[in-house]
Amino acid sequence: MARNCIVVNVDRCTGCYSCEITCKMENGIALGEHWNKVVMVGPFGEYPDMTRYALPTMCQQCEDAPCVHVCPTGASYRDEEGKVLIDREKCIGCKYCMMACPYGVRDWNAASKTVEKCTLCGHLTAQGELPACVKSCSTGARFYGDLDDPDSDVSKELAKYDPADIHTLEDVGNHPSTKYIMTSMHGEWKERV
Repeated sequence: MARNCIVVNVDRCTGCYSCEITCKMENGIALGEHWNKVVMVGPFGEYPDMTRYALPTMCQQCEDAPCVHVCPTGASYRDEEGKVLIDREKCIGCKYCMMACPYGVRDWNAASKTVEKCTLCGHLTAQGELPACVKSCSTGARFYGDLDDPDSDVSKELAKYDPADIHTLEDVGNHPSTKYIMTSMHGEWKERV
C-alpha cells in the first residue's frame, strides 16, 4: 500500500500562508475553518539568540490513525491508496475523530455539521496533478508523493538530508507519515507545537 503524504522543508518556508489560502480556495472551505494551518513556533531561546519558525500543519496521514479507530460509523477510513479520509455521507458529527487526533487538524464544517480534513487534494492527484498547497508554495517548500517510492518527490527531497534533520510531529504511537525537514541552521526542532 502506498504511503502518500506531504513533506515540508521548514528551512524554505517563509510563513506566507499561501498553502492555507490555496487550500481554502481549492476546497471551498468556509471562513474560520481550516484543513491546512500555518502555526508559528516560538520565539524561544535567549536574547539575542532567539528562534521562531513557521510550521505548516495538516493531516499527518498517520500509519495507525487514531481517528479511524474511534469512528463509530466508519466515516473516517483509509482508502485503497492508503490515504486517511472522511466519508461525509457516513459522518454523524459525533466529533470523536476530532478528539482522537493528536494534532488538532480535523475541522468542523458548521454548514454540513460534519467533520472535514485535508484530502491531499484527491480530486487533483487522481488526475496526475499535485495538491493545491504544493503547487502554490512560492518557495518550493512542499512536496507530495509516496514515501515507499524512491523516485517520488518526497523520497528524493528527504534523501538530500541527514536523518537528524528529518522530523515528524510528536509520535504518540500513531506513526505520522508527514515529514518535516529542518536543519540546525534554523534552530532547534520542537516536538510539541
